[in-house]
Amino acid sequence: MLNELCLPVGMSHNDVIKLDELIKERIRLSKGSALFHLGDHAEAIYAIRSGSIKTQLEDATGQVQITGFLLPGELIGMDGLLNYEQTSHAIALEDSEVCVMRLEDMDRLSMHMPSLQQQFRRLMSKEINRSHRLVMSLGSLRSEQRLAAFLLNLSHRLSALGYSSTDFILRMSREEIGNYLGLTLETVSRLFSRFAREGLIRIQQREIKLLDYQALQALSGSDCGD
Repeated sequence: MLNELCLPVGMSHNDVIKLDELIKERIRLSKGSALFHLGDHAEAIYAIRSGSIKTQLEDATGQVQITGFLLPGELIGMDGLLNYEQTSHAIALEDSEVCVMRLEDMDRLSMHMPSLQQQFRRLMSKEINRSHRLVMSLGSLRSEQRLAAFLLNLSHRLSALGYSSTDFILRMSREEIGNYLGLTLETVSRLFSRFAREGLIRIQQREIKLLDYQALQALSGSDCGD
C-alpha cells in the first residue's frame, strides 16, 4: 500500500508489520478539495493510497506556484516537520485517498526502530534532490527540455508503481503543467503539438502515449528519474 514505507530498503518483515500499525486513519478527498493548507498545524505525514495530489504556494496577491505532483505510494507533508507547520497547500487533482501517520506515533515507534529513522532520512534526501532538480530545470533548461523531462519523470514514477511507462493519463491540466515548469499555457500546448508532429508522443486530451522514449531522453538532456 505504501510504496516507499511498506516495501522499504533495509527494513525487516517485523519492522514493516510494526510500521503498518501507524496507519490508523485514512482520509478520502474529492477532486479539488484540500488535504491541508499553508500555515495549518502539521501533526501527521500522509501517504497517497490512490489518486494524485498537487502541492502549491500562494502569495499575498493570490499568485500561485505549483511545487509538485504526488502519486500513489508517495509521501506528502514532510516539509512541515521542522516547525510543525505546513509550508504549502495540498490539493487533490482527482478523487484520492491518503493514509495518515501521526507524528506522535512515529516518534514513539522510531525510538525502537533505527531502520525507520534511516528510511525517513532517505526519503527526505529524495525530496531535497527533487527540489534541486526543479530549480535546475527552471534555471537552465529550454522549454522543450523541461516538458520532455517532466513526461519522462512521470513515466519513471508510474513504472515504479507497476503501471505502464508509455501509456498514461495526465491528471493535471496543461495550465498546471505550465505553472509547475515555469511555462505559459500556450507554450505547453504548442510543445505538445510539436512533440506529436515529430512522432515523440501521441496525445488525445489527457491521454498520452510515449512513442520514442530515447528521443525524449536525448531532448531532455538530464536524468529524469524520481
